[in-house]
Amino acid sequence: MNTLKKQAFPAIVSPDKADHALSLTPKAIVSILDRFIIGQANAKRSVAIAMRNRWRRLVAPEDIREEITPKNIIMIGPTGVGKTEIARRLAKLTNSPFIKVEASKFTEVGYVGRDVESIIRDLIEQSYNMVKSEMVEANLAKATEMAIDKLIDLLLPGFKNNVSGNGGEGGSRKKLRKLLQEGKLQDAEVEIQIESQGQRPPLLASFGLEDLEKNINDTLSSIMPKKRQRRKMTAAQALEILTEQEAANLVDPDKVVEEARKRVEQRGLVFIDEIDKICVKDGRGRGPDVSREGVQRDLLPLVEGCTVTTKYGLVKTDHILFIAAGAFHSSKPSDLMPELQGRFPIRVELSSLSKEDFVRILNEPQNALTKQYKALLATEGVEIEFTPEAIDELASMAWQVNESNENIGARRLATIMENLLDEVSFEAPDISPAQIVVTPDYVRERLTDIVTDTDLSKFIL
Repeated sequence: MNTLKKQAFPAIVSPDKADHALSLTPKAIVSILDRFIIGQANAKRSVAIAMRNRWRRLVAPEDIREEITPKNIIMIGPTGVGKTEIARRLAKLTNSPFIKVEASKFTEVGYVGRDVESIIRDLIEQSYNMVKSEMVEANLAKATEMAIDKLIDLLLPGFKNNVSGNGGEGGSRKKLRKLLQEGKLQDAEVEIQIESQGQRPPLLASFGLEDLEKNINDTLSSIMPKKRQRRKMTAAQALEILTEQEAANLVDPDKVVEEARKRVEQRGLVFIDEIDKICVKDGRGRGPDVSREGVQRDLLPLVEGCTVTTKYGLVKTDHILFIAAGAFHSSKPSDLMPELQGRFPIRVELSSLSKEDFVRILNEPQNALTKQYKALLATEGVEIEFTPEAIDELASMAWQVNESNENIGARRLATIMENLLDEVSFEAPDISPAQIVVTPDYVRERLTDIVTDTDLSKFIL
């Protein structure tokens, strides 16, 4: 154990916070996920172990490191129980490149539509933008100083006579810099040159050829010169634009590409939703089922490890973590191709949400709906308070509608809350300042008719 702790941690990403997040213990990861997602302890435990295994692989001896592959996960459970949210929060927590895709949107190679390799192309694109933003932010202080110098160059001719003194031009620049820092030149008018790339209307996207169109646009943008135009604006606006330009110029594109590719290969996370929609029951099917099985065959090399060609170079998928999810109402995981099943060795079943879960969802998470509506209405000067009994009544109604109609999990709470506060949200600008206490009677008055009328609830809730 002491030897393990002394080994150098490989520099996967630049920001220290990312390295720290990757080394979080499974208990710490579960604890953080608990702040946003109620229940589903088994799923949280599985993803926490998977992320910790990434850190373990990176500090393992080099001769075995490349042989350790991620243990991909299949989440099985109804809609609205937290499958997507677990994956999304996990990626944000570990600062990993993340993409969510629907398996039903892809087609077998040879059919019209998106092929599965576009998943990796989109992932590297997302990683590139993430890394570039981080590097731009890291250079922001230096870029701001350079932008101020350029802005002074633009302001100097018009202000030289007014601010010049014994110090000559050097003294004028110092005085201008001081005025800028004091915010006294925010509204001064300057003219700067802006580069822009003309936007081309999408022509091939409607035919399922988004990737081809993207490649054509990228090629044309590198050949066609950028348009330069001069625009007049205030010094404050000019400083913001100049800072962005200087920060972008300080970033080495080659380093961004290298870092983005490394981050995808070492810590990329792909969430494949609706994987049950490409299952083929009772062996091979006909018609659309052929394409479904073809999508599984195309996914197989991606999941087991292959090299995908992207505009940022070759990307290896060997160590990307794939998390698949599906409700599996009319099918089961064993309906997937045996080879694909073998590449998802960890299977976690997520449970349906109970009334008690709904109560906790409305109370505990940092992003609870009750807290969201409080913040929204507070902007209008309306203070709203939910009594514990009202929250219990809301949870009961949400659970009741899920039981009597289609079970859409926690998403039912959003429709319940929106209908509950519809009138308040509409009248808020006219009744503020105001204090509103939501009681069980208020909840029943607003929602009982909708909940008890089965035909109406199908359309509204």
